[in-house]
Amino acid sequence: MNSNDRSSSQGFPRVASIKPEGSAEDTLKSEKIQIERKTFVFSLKENPRGRFLRITEDVGGRRDAIIIPSSGLADFAKVLEGMAHASEAMPIRTQP
Repeated sequence: MNSNDRSSSQGFPRVASIKPEGSAEDTLKSEKIQIERKTFVFSLKENPRGRFLRITEDVGGRRDAIIIPSSGLADFAKVLEGMAHASEAMPIRTQP
């Protein structure tokens, strides 16, 4: 059994980051923000398959990322803006 065959603590198999030969990613723009104890890196990238936004969350050295194809960025931004407005409009509940 190699390290890629082991299950993670959530029970999902680990997937190795496999990049085909010659599939370099070019970073077109990158921004980093710190929110509380989390660091978010937004990277607009391009590879032979197209453009995409990679959002990476780093919490104490543990990283998770999502990738949004450029064709969905406008819809993603609308949903995110709607969530921000909803959060501002609702009072914060206090814990008992």
